[in-house]
Amino acid sequence: MRGVVRALSIMVALRLATSTMAVQPDEILDDPVLEQRARALSEGLRCPVCRNESIDESNASISRDLRILLRERLVAGDTDAQALQYLVDRYGDYILLNPKAEGANILLWLAAPLMLVMAGGVAFITVRGRASAPVSDALSEDEQARLNDILKS
Repeated sequence: MRGVVRALSIMVALRLATSTMAVQPDEILDDPVLEQRARALSEGLRCPVCRNESIDESNASISRDLRILLRERLVAGDTDAQALQYLVDRYGDYILLNPKAEGANILLWLAAPLMLVMAGGVAFITVRGRASAPVSDALSEDEQARLNDILKS
């Protein structure tokens, strides 16, 4: 039992250490409520350099700048939605790790299922066409004559 508790506490400590690794001490806000809001928001924002890493996890300088900018907006009195909208207006929907399924993004959300349906249709038509095509192993008279000429040579 003691080993299980120890293992769980180590896993929790590692999880906390990895989620706070990129945030520098000079970035952390004095107000714990604002800092918690900033952390929650920054986990949903994509690092423009690291692609699928949040700005909270990334050590890239642009991520540091974005974390500081986000905290400045929160300190200035922006709501969570206003702070996110400010960053989206500035960097586009790409900045969101989980973009909204609206506008031009709807094409991205629908592209994969649409391609899957199209590929299934092509496969169905191809297989069905092969199954219904008559199979003849016999050679035509012209083919047989040509084969005989080749074999005599």
